Amino acid sequence: MADGASNEAFVEFERVQKSYDGESLVVKDLNLTMPKGEFLTMLGPSGSGKTTCLMMLAGFETATHGDIRLGGVSINDIPPHKRGIGMVFQNYALFPHMTIAENLAFPLEVRKMGKAEQEEKVKRALDMVEMGRFGGRRPAQLSGGQQQRVALARALVFEPELVLMDEPLGALDKQLREKMQFEITHLAHQLGITTVYVTHDQTEALTMSDRVAVFDDGRIQQLAPPDKLYEEPENSFVAQFIGENNTLEGVVKEIKGNTCVVQLDGGEVIDAVPVNVSEVGERTRVSIRPERVEYNRDRLHADAHTLKAEVLEFIYMGDIFRTRLRVAGNDEFIIKTRNAPDQVRLTPGTEIEIGWLAEDCRALDAS
Repeated sequence: MADGASNEAFVEFERVQKSYDGESLVVKDLNLTMPKGEFLTMLGPSGSGKTTCLMMLAGFETATHGDIRLGGVSINDIPPHKRGIGMVFQNYALFPHMTIAENLAFPLEVRKMGKAEQEEKVKRALDMVEMGRFGGRRPAQLSGGQQQRVALARALVFEPELVLMDEPLGALDKQLREKMQFEITHLAHQLGITTVYVTHDQTEALTMSDRVAVFDDGRIQQLAPPDKLYEEPENSFVAQFIGENNTLEGVVKEIKGNTCVVQLDGGEVIDAVPVNVSEVGERTRVSIRPERVEYNRDRLHADAHTLKAEVLEFIYMGDIFRTRLRVAGNDEFIIKTRNAPDQVRLTPGTEIEIGWLAEDCRALDAS
């Protein structure tokens, strides 16, 4: 969260639902609060409800049930142009017949601002995104990255307290996308703007956000800072959707405090952290991140769990090695290891022993 951001709720969704046909719910009983200055990302696959939530906040969609508040005031019946919210879209939504400066001046004219003040604000906004010398050009004369900068400047020009961004970097190439991720985050925090950002790109969400709301099936599956989301997923969907993840299927044999014993389907027995398993005999899917697994014997911790594995594929990726193994009947078990002088390079067909700490293994739902 930006320095000096208040913990008082600024954006609030209270028991919000959305249905387009009166029967099936696209958004199901959403409760969410955001303080001022926070950069929150709504992340999820297509159809998960994240964009619908953004559009209800913007006023382009109406909630079927529940209340949406901004600064403590219900905005359900306030039209979009009176909500004072900045918007940035993937397709830029710039007026092609206007110059860049005219595009930025448009939302100021709508607010009946004087010409001198308009010019001052347009100049300041363009300078903010390093586009000051392009004011006289038209959108078609700019590259995709430049147009996206202009779209961002237009969203900021009238100094809104809240900016909504819907897949704004989706049309850019990888290198430019990564550069813009940094610029948008830096600008949002520098200006103290509350930002709601929608994407299906997990790396983007982890890189940019103060908190991430992971959506699936119309609900928030987990809402947490990026590191907690990655390190401590609360269910199988989040574990699989965020980052690369290894899973092994089994049955809970014993639960003892902060540890449970799981017998894998192949017969092997391991310990794990019981996250959302509650009784003996319950099916579970255990989750281990690839970088938490080790195969160099001298690097294995004394308390590490060990299993036999067969090397299926060893890939050099520059800074890391990516090894695919057969472990407990799973042919897609991945290990990521740092490219270091003492790291053993494995040969397909080799049988090895792998290990990890029980605290890095989470027993999740089997669904």
